[in-house]
Amino acid sequence: MFAIFKKELRAYFTSPIGYVYIGIFLAVSALICCFTTLQQASYDTTAYFQYLLFAFVILVPLLTMRLLSEERKTKTEQLLLTAPISITGMILGKYFAALVLFSGTVLVSCINFFPLISYALVEQSTSTTDAHIGPVGGQIIGCLIGVLLIGAAFIAVGLFISALTESQLSAAVISISVLIAMMLVGAIGNLTTSVFLKTVLGWISVLSRFDMFSMGLFDFSALLYYASIAGVCIFLTVRVYEKRRWG
Repeated sequence: MFAIFKKELRAYFTSPIGYVYIGIFLAVSALICCFTTLQQASYDTTAYFQYLLFAFVILVPLLTMRLLSEERKTKTEQLLLTAPISITGMILGKYFAALVLFSGTVLVSCINFFPLISYALVEQSTSTTDAHIGPVGGQIIGCLIGVLLIGAAFIAVGLFISALTESQLSAAVISISVLIAMMLVGAIGNLTTSVFLKTVLGWISVLSRFDMFSMGLFDFSALLYYASIAGVCIFLTVRVYEKRRWG
């Protein structure tokens, strides 16, 4: 697994896709931060993270579209299927490579908060009260945890879809469609008058489970939910490749 992990992580930086992904991610996150905090003269970072989640609908498929579809297109899939490595190890190696790049980029994007911290220090030095001034650290940490968990789930979804087609464009388009549906399911629930349907859709909503993190609180049930999505998609991806190996 570690060999596949290193190979995939290196591949992101020996081709343009890794640099394109990082550049777009940082540019988009900076713009979102500018419009939701700096322009609004607000230290509340909740809106920033919520808009960033919607940006993941486009950003994550950029990261995952090539993971397995490229192997089929370049005819190197058979080499992986006959290599002395388990299918599970191969899939996990690719998954963790994408997850590490994603997580690293999210953490680097935290430089967007430096202007907020600088302004807060200036205001604090001139303030005559003891009231807290500046972004709330607990809120930022909670949102970061939630963002990383949702990203881990989205990457697993994109990985599974990438295993179903040899076209990177098709993998990206289908992944975007699925992620949009996952993001909007809660909003659809708010439009229905059925209490049962609203409860079910709210329970499976990706965004509704992010609310606790946005308040700086850790939600174990949300952790289990996002981990379950990732686990199921990785399991299905393994099953797809096991069928191809023995089919």
